[in-house]
Amino acid sequence: MSGAALRVVSAVCGRTWIKALRRPVLLSFSLVQPMIWMLFFGFLFQRYPIEWFGAEIRYLDFLLPGICAMTVLFGASQSGIELIRDMQTHFLGRLLNTPADRRLLLVGKLGADVSRLLAQAALVLLLGLTVGARISPSILGLTLSTVALGFFGIAFCALSCTIALLTRAPESMAVFVHVVNMPLLFTSTAFVPRHQMPGFLASLSRYNPLTLAVGSLRGSLLFHQIP
Repeated sequence: MSGAALRVVSAVCGRTWIKALRRPVLLSFSLVQPMIWMLFFGFLFQRYPIEWFGAEIRYLDFLLPGICAMTVLFGASQSGIELIRDMQTHFLGRLLNTPADRRLLLVGKLGADVSRLLAQAALVLLLGLTVGARISPSILGLTLSTVALGFFGIAFCALSCTIALLTRAPESMAVFVHVVNMPLLFTSTAFVPRHQMPGFLASLSRYNPLTLAVGSLRGSLLFHQIP
């Protein structure tokens, strides 16, 4: 990548980060919401036996990687909302009229969004440890699973941005967020292992991309596994 391309990507990435930091309410909510899920589910089902790779683990330990991946999913699905705001203020139109390659503009935005979501997931992980979750991570496995979680975030950020550019309406983004998030979450292994699911949900979970992200992160955090 040339120096000019790097400047374009860094400028867009920096602007996206600045916009996020100037809206602390959204950042706070993106941390409070996962904590509510973790506390409610973690302590509500603390006596629920979880069997994983022949061992029995505490439900809170099992849940923490799922909540981290959920944080990325929920944030990524809302990535296109900022594009709609930029379209409504005509900033995006002015940006597209510059000589910068449009692909670089998208790369900069996706890079900022995904890096922010991974940072939020890391904070959720630390908060989970403060409320009693126990992990035994593998450094190599954690690195590779973080990369996998990053690719998962890129895919859903790109999907959200695509819908925003096609529909140009905030209402469509609200529909997308609600229609995509909950079905993906509750048909994945974020809350329950596949072998303890009803048969039809277990079948659906095999084709759920969130299951892959959660599985790689859970294996590296709890069992020193390399995804």
